[in-house]
Amino acid sequence: MKTEELTTIEHLSNFLEGTQAVAFTISSDKDKRYRWLQRELVRFDYLSLNKPDKGIVIRYLLKVTGYSRQQLTRLIAQYRKTGRLSRQQRTTAGFKRRYTDHDIRLLAEMDERHDTPCGHAIKKLCERAYQVFGQSEYETLAGISVSHLYNLRQSKAYQRQRLTFEKTRPKSSTIGERRKPCSNGQPGYIRIDTVHQGDLDKQKGVYHINAVDEVTQFEVVCCVERISDTLPDSCAGTVTGNLSFWGSGLSFR
Repeated sequence: MKTEELTTIEHLSNFLEGTQAVAFTISSDKDKRYRWLQRELVRFDYLSLNKPDKGIVIRYLLKVTGYSRQQLTRLIAQYRKTGRLSRQQRTTAGFKRRYTDHDIRLLAEMDERHDTPCGHAIKKLCERAYQVFGQSEYETLAGISVSHLYNLRQSKAYQRQRLTFEKTRPKSSTIGERRKPCSNGQPGYIRIDTVHQGDLDKQKGVYHINAVDEVTQFEVVCCVERISDTLPDSCAGTVTGNLSFWGSGLSFR
């Protein structure tokens, strides 16, 4: 039998239970399928059916059309609202990309050649490549704004083309610097000798410090809990204008 022979809800129920053989073909054309679906909804007077009978019709349409439940629900809602089914042609946005993947690759190559300078420098380089050296492939990049240039650098096409890794830069500290003071005959240059007393029973020992001025030979000997190149908030005292010491650290000016 054919789908046209299914004229009642009982016929549909028997069809869904598999007790009757049926042959059906649905056109691959979307407009024809929509017209067939509308004809079936009208033929069974879907809007006037009770809820159980509507469920049978929906199961029948799902099986025959192969649509998902969500799509069929949207189509039935359109039929209930307008009384007909019409395919709404979906169009894509009419905006054309100004900067293509080819332009992004050119930008990545330019950055690689010049070790990724600032955006203004790259913009000028692209302008020179097109206007001075006549490289037509840089025509689009020659008119790019600096802000959008940074946007292209963040794109996936750019990052696939070029990944930059920068090692951690070490921070220099003068606390461990070892060199002889160069006083040039002027006082105020200090030579420091430090000795750590050592630890006892997991208790940190003190540091013995001997500070001697290179010119005047003024000498200060003291003990501190730790050695630091920063001046703490509580300073115990100051000796001359060049040497400061306190109970927890030592600093030189």
